[in-house]
Formats: sequence, C-alpha cells, structure tokens
Amino acid sequence: MRVHLGSDHAGLELKDHLKAWLTEHGYEPVDHGPFVYDALDDYPVFCLRAAEGVARERAAGADSLGVVIGGSGNGEQMAANKVEGIRCALVWSEDTARLAREHNDAQVVSVGGRMHSLDDMTRFVELFLAEPFSGDDRHVRRIGQLSSYETGGGLPPLPESAQGLGPDES
Repeated sequence: MRVHLGSDHAGLELKDHLKAWLTEHGYEPVDHGPFVYDALDDYPVFCLRAAEGVARERAAGADSLGVVIGGSGNGEQMAANKVEGIRCALVWSEDTARLAREHNDAQVVSVGGRMHSLDDMTRFVELFLAEPFSGDDRHVRRIGQLSSYETGGGLPPLPESAQGLGPDES
C-alpha cells in the first residue's frame, strides 16, 4: 500500500522517521515534502499534495492512504480536508486512530508532532493503517451525507425527531 506523507517544519522529524518505518513494514511511502527544515514553510504546500495523491490514486482504484503532520496537526487536517473526497481525521490516541478508519473511513490521518512522543505517534499511524472500515450501514449512511453535501447535494434532511426543535434549515 502506498502512503502519502506531507508535513511542515514541525512534522519533518516524524515524517522522516515514518518514511523509514513504513518501508520496514512493507508500505511504500510517497514523500510530498518538505525535504529540508525551513521554520517559515507553509503546511498547505505539502499537505494538499499528499491528500491529492491519495484522492487521485483511490479514484484510480488503488488502496492508498495518507499521513499529514504538523506541530498540532490541526492546520494539516484542515488542508487535507479541502481536497474533494478526502476525509482526514486528527488523531491523538489509539482509539481515535482506529475509529478514524473503522467508523469514518478516513483516508488521511493528521498527527501533531509536538503533542506526543515519537513512539506514540508511530503507534497511532500503525493502528490507522491497519484498521479496516467496518462498512456498518450507519457509518456508510453518514459518510454518504458528508459526500453529498461536499458535492453540492445540500444539507441532509432533519430526522422527524428534530423537526420544529431548532432553526428551520430546510
């Protein structure tokens, strides 16, 4: 499986570590940068490319995933989520790493290089890559609602139990 990587300067060390770890564990890392430390670099330059690589390969039928890395992981997640068809989850624990795949079928994971130890972040990525999507009907339905909204399908309808309880958004 190909794993697309992108980061900023704060995630450079973890990205370089992950490239070696991925190779050792049978994955094919694709490094979208940065390639040198630059404290003034911009994470969208690299994270958008990593997410686009995942989207392009998945559209072609490949089973690619991605990892974006920054100081907190927040901006990197936001960048990856701007790529049409990509669901990127910010993970901070083993449970959030597994659930990103199991419940949300996330194709990209974001981790904060300044938030956790190298071992913890590697473990989060390991769990994310190994966890399959459950395919449960409720998760498929929810992902469908997100995809429909993303492609101009509008807001999902309110359930009957919520009718009349809040602002009319229909």
